Parts: sequence; C-alpha cells; structure tokens
Amino acid sequence: MVDSDDPGFGGDRQMCRIFGSFAGEATAPELAAVSARQRHGGPDGRGVLTGRGWSLGCDRLAVTDPGRGTQPYRLPTAPGVLAVLNGEIYNHRELRRRMAARGHRFPDSCDGSVLPALYLEYGPRFAEHLDGMFAIAVLDRRTTAGPQLVLAVDDMGMKPIHYHVAADGSVRFASEIPALLAFDGVPADPREESLDTVLATKTPFGTETALRGIKVVPPGTTAVARPGSGLRVHRRAPYRTPPVTGTAGQDLEETLRVETERLADADVPVCAITSGGLDSGLVTALAASGARATGGAPLHSFHLTYRGRWPDSEHTYARAVALRSRTVHHQVEADPAEFASLLTRTVRHLGQPNADPIALSTYALFRAVHQSGFSVALTGDGADELFGGYDRLRAALAAPEGADWAGGYADALAAVPRMLRNRLYTPAYRAFIAERGSDGDRVLAELRASGTDRLTAIVNFETRWRMPAYHLRRVDHLSMAWGVEARMPFCQPRVAALARALPAEDLRGKRALYRVGRDLLPPSVLRRPKQPFTLPVAAMMTSGSPLMDAVQDLLSPARLLRGGRLRPDRVQALITRQLSRPSGPDALALWALAVHELWTEVAQGLRVPVGCAA
Repeated sequence: MVDSDDPGFGGDRQMCRIFGSFAGEATAPELAAVSARQRHGGPDGRGVLTGRGWSLGCDRLAVTDPGRGTQPYRLPTAPGVLAVLNGEIYNHRELRRRMAARGHRFPDSCDGSVLPALYLEYGPRFAEHLDGMFAIAVLDRRTTAGPQLVLAVDDMGMKPIHYHVAADGSVRFASEIPALLAFDGVPADPREESLDTVLATKTPFGTETALRGIKVVPPGTTAVARPGSGLRVHRRAPYRTPPVTGTAGQDLEETLRVETERLADADVPVCAITSGGLDSGLVTALAASGARATGGAPLHSFHLTYRGRWPDSEHTYARAVALRSRTVHHQVEADPAEFASLLTRTVRHLGQPNADPIALSTYALFRAVHQSGFSVALTGDGADELFGGYDRLRAALAAPEGADWAGGYADALAAVPRMLRNRLYTPAYRAFIAERGSDGDRVLAELRASGTDRLTAIVNFETRWRMPAYHLRRVDHLSMAWGVEARMPFCQPRVAALARALPAEDLRGKRALYRVGRDLLPPSVLRRPKQPFTLPVAAMMTSGSPLMDAVQDLLSPARLLRGGRLRPDRVQALITRQLSRPSGPDALALWALAVHELWTEVAQGLRVPVGCAA
C-alpha cells in the first residue's frame, strides 16, 4: 500500500536523518536500505562512514551553511571523533567562539561542526551545553579499550532516536522506525498489547514503542554503548537557562519574541504555520514583526482547511491573524477524496500507530509548505502542555478535594473509553489485558503517585511522557516526510523555564499567553473558544465517504477474525451507529481501530528477513 509519488518511498530525495550500528557489522546494502527508508528529510547531502564493528551515517537537509557542513562531522586535529546530527543547534555560534578560544578550528560555519570539539572538551556530557532540538550520535574511536558510541536527545525530545539492542549487545539506531527495520535482524514484531495502548493513550508513551525490541532514547538523556555492554541511558543535567530577571509574566513576551526571531534565522526560506488559534497566532505575529524590523521579506503563513463545507473551520481566524500580522497568507485546501490514500502514507511515516486524526492534517499541511518552496516552518506546538491549555487540565484543577481528578484526566487521554474498549475486545484479549494491565492504568498510577500538587504532576507528565511521544514525534516525522524542519519557539529552554516559574493561576487556561496576545492578535482570536487543529472526522465518516469506505475495509469482519482481538459484531455495531447518528466519540473510536489495523499491515510489509536488504 505504497504510492509512488510519496517523497519518502521513491525517487532520489535524501533526508536529514541519522543512523548507524555499533559492536556489530552492517553491510553496504543494509546501510543503503536504511538510508533509503528515511531519505525524504532533505536532498542536500549524504555521508556514511564505516569501520570494523561500526557505521555512522546521515543524509542532510541543509538549513545552515547549505553549501558546506558535510556529515559525519570530524576535525582534522581529532580524526578519532565522529558525529552526526539531526536537528539544529541554536547556540552554535556562541559554542564556536568558546571552542575556538580553546584552540579548535572549524572547516565551515555549520552548526554541527562544533560537536567533535565539544565532545573532546566535555566527553559524554557535551549535550549539557547544547541549546536546540537535536538527536546526535558520536563515535569515539580514541580509547584503547575499544570504541564508544554516545547518543543524545534534546531536553524536550523534539528529535527522536529509535534503537534496537541485539542479544549479543550490538546496537542499531535510526531516526525513524521503518529505517531501523531495514537493518538485518531487527524484528518487526508488534506488541500484543499495542491495540489496547492505542485505544487507551492514542500512542505508546515512554521508552517503549509498539514494536517489541525497539525503543526510543528518552528526552533529556544521553546513552552510552561500549562493546558487549549494550546501551546504558543516563538522565543528564538540563541545559542551563539565564535566571528570570523580573517576574516570569513580565519576561514572557520578550523571551517569546527573542526565541521566535532566533528560530526564524536560517539560510533557507522560513514560514509560519497559522491554525487560527492563540499559540500559532503568537508565533506568527512575533515572527512577522521580526522580519519587518530587520527589513527582511514579508513572512509567509500557511493554514490548512478542507475542500467543501465542514464544521469548525478556522480559516477566518487564521486570515484575521495573517491580516493583523501582515503576512503573505496561503490557505491550503486539502481534498477529502484523497484522505484514504494519505492515511496509508501517514501511518507508514510515523512507524507506529497514532490515533489522533490530526496526523493526516499535519501531513497534508507540510506537503503544501514543501511544494511552496519552504524548508523551515515555525509552529506553536508545546504551548498547551507548558502553559495549561488543555480542558482536561482545567477539569482536574477544578475538581474538589477528594475527587478522583487523576481518573478523569487519564480517561480524557483515551481514544476509546474503558467501558467501550472492554466491550469491543474478545474474551481472550480482555483477559490478556486484565492480567498484563493497561497503559491507561499505568498513566493513572503515575499521576496518583507523583507526590506533588496536581498542576506539577500534570505538567511533568505531559512534558516528560505524553508530549514527546504523542505530539513532538508526530510533528517531526510528518514535517520531515516533506523535507521541512518544524521549529517550535514554545519548546525552547528559556520559554519552558519561564512557564515553570509562573504562578499556578497563570497556567489556568493559558492566562499568561492571553496577556501576551492582547497587543499582537485580533480580538476575534482572543475571544474564541479553544479548538484543536484536527480533522472533522465525525462529519467526514459518513456513508459512502472515502474515509468511511477505508475504515470499513480495514475493520471488515474477516480481517478482525484473523486478528483475534476484536469482536467483529460489536465493531460492526459501532460502524452502524456512526452511519445512522454520526458523533465525535464514535468516529474517533473507529479511527483509532482503523489506524491500528492499518499499522499492523504496514509493519508486516516492513519486515526484512535476516540477511536480506530492504
């Protein structure tokens, strides 16, 4: 189920992705297959180095110093240290000055060129000095005891590294799961509990993925491997931000402005994603203001809507933001007739199931950004998690003392309510989940055992577990599917530190951000009710619609009987109810079931027999 016009799976496009192996051999055909599966990230350069028992590779989307910056990075004075980077190091100029003062010389001005020098100075603690979004692999060949592999992911988890540790301790890693599966011996083995995980939390949280034996390096950690030792993950000290000089509220607007303008600095065209809401509106307004102040070209803004008439359209709000901010506005109209084919591409790019329909919208939006010639897009992602934007947070904080606020919060994360999940499961699968425990139960247990106040418990959970796995990984994979780098000012360390310093009252309904928006955004945007950027699936999943036809095919009785986890009669009753009385909850439940079913098919298609190239 692959379309030949999808840039990720055909043609000669390359990517800004990293991959490699350690303490085990990888053949040239293997490495070529790994690279081919994630080369959609960019066409600007490819490099692979191999040695005895190791390999290191990257295909580059050039955003800084496009003409140079060949990866893997290495310095003439230290050829034993190699590095590859996925992402951006925003403080690379400051680091370059510091390293130059210590005698290091650099062949270009690319941000990743500082990494070997930084590693030489600080060893595996080098990532503590990085301000940016990054996934980095460093190979140190200097030690007499054998080489050492170091993997590091930024504090928020904006750029992922997926890895597999074999029984002999050898390590394979890649930015994307489909690429990792192209290594010999990495199994495409769906977890039996993955269906319940998708229905209970929409996607796997934490270090585990939906495939057995494949994990993800957690946010804010550094992992070290030596021959025979596997991979040992260490949580490092976070990047140190400057102290708050006044009150957090007073500093917020200026900090957002500085970070947005800093992230808009690139050697390629930059645009903004404008949904019509508060968060993306602030980013758009600040970026547009910065472009005018420096005499640059007007900022371009992009908004996705759907061909035809659909409920909850936000295009008027997005246009109001664009007019106020004086951007060159692009209203992208996706065609619902193509959504069934887009769903297959989206699921494949994500590598594991994500039950939020926003994934399809995100993919279509970044396709339009790419087709318009932009390589960098500023987005408002992260504001809800850091500044208290979700309805479920407000409900939890408003619950009276002694009420089960954690239970209500965990239930709000589900794609399918617990009672309906149990009704849809076969007796055997229901018993399996009861014995193993649901991931929804684990979320609930973590919230209850946090030992802190409600607000702190929720923000910690959202930023450490849910946001990286559910939100940021989706944005990363679906933007890079089209060679677009999504940059997120709200996820910058300084902004996150200010959010943590705000009084609890300012985190109820993003009050602090609304104050910032008073002089930047139209009143219509500030007064409107909160609405997530997503797909109107309830209205689109009707009799004879392309999406409903695809869902019915994926949830056919014969297919469900083969799977053995769902009762076909009860799934069919759910479909019948949606066809007769369309509703948001039923549509989301069917969407989640269909996405998981499609993912299991895609995962099997990515299986590579040992000894064969993909």
